[in-house]
Amino acid sequence: MNKFAQLGAALSGLALVSAAALAQSGERIHIVGSSTVFPFSTAVAESFGAKTGHPTPVVEATGSGGGLRLFCSGVGSTYPDIVNSSRRMRASEYELCQGNGVREITEVMIGFDGIVIGAADNGQDVLELTLSQLWLALAAQTPTDDSCSSFEDNPYVRWSDIDASLPNQRIEVFGPPPTSGTRDAFVELGMEGGARQIECMDALHDSDRERFDGLAVRIREDGAWIDAGENDNAIVQTLANTPTAFGVFGYSFLDQNSDRVVGAIINGVEPEFDAIAEGDYPISRSLFFYVKNQNTVLVPGLAEYVAEFTSEDAWGEFGYLSSRGLIPMLDDERAEAGARARALTAMTEAPE
Repeated sequence: MNKFAQLGAALSGLALVSAAALAQSGERIHIVGSSTVFPFSTAVAESFGAKTGHPTPVVEATGSGGGLRLFCSGVGSTYPDIVNSSRRMRASEYELCQGNGVREITEVMIGFDGIVIGAADNGQDVLELTLSQLWLALAAQTPTDDSCSSFEDNPYVRWSDIDASLPNQRIEVFGPPPTSGTRDAFVELGMEGGARQIECMDALHDSDRERFDGLAVRIREDGAWIDAGENDNAIVQTLANTPTAFGVFGYSFLDQNSDRVVGAIINGVEPEFDAIAEGDYPISRSLFFYVKNQNTVLVPGLAEYVAEFTSEDAWGEFGYLSSRGLIPMLDDERAEAGARARALTAMTEAPE
């Protein structure tokens, strides 16, 4: 049984690598993690293989949470060398790594991405939502009055139930599962952000943070939200077959499928490249990958892969990753982040 299959026996419930990956040798770089970062990492892997003569790395989309759990399970050829993540590593994950001997980790922020509320492009008007309307549509419980003195199971069945200006269509949203970094970022930026745009919920945030957190982040489970797996491309395909539904996925998938899907306008801002880069689009986030420095002595080319990813040809303003939907950092930010990455500068403390 190959290395990821062996690891999978100890990590039940995780989506592990494909049969193709299992067939690869221990000298090939293995990368797991975020489905959002997957297409960028795959493009870099292909360029790296063509330029260096090293075997092309195996890249698997296991979701950020699942990938980090795999990555942090240990050092050596049994475990992934790099994990992609569409959110920053959590302190608990860093401590898991440390406890399992993964003590030298380089964090590489690669750029930005927006989380899109997309729909099939069927000629209808583009949906315009506020963050508060988005929260009211998807929260498990909503306030019964303007004081947030009590809550009830979400009563909204159609978008027009929330506001008459919204479509008279059933609320049906396909989104990523709890293991996904896109889900984590959507909950933090979309759900919590939307809850805080409601006056009494914002007051609850200040007066009873624990209760606010419990209410703000819970997504309804009555069928209006459907977990659609880690593959954002599958969500895009689902929308093509479900013309009244919406999907939650990364901007890069909107960019690559602009002939088939459109993104909702959120708080008056369209999910466009410049709006995300400038921080105007409200549901935007940073993207990362993490390197297991201790594996550089075991796996040829690990440092060269990092160098390829952080080259201007790849992640620069006019690099090949930009053409695939990555929103680059500013020039000085890229220069600083790239220097740290290529030096494999290890993290010295848990992320905040």
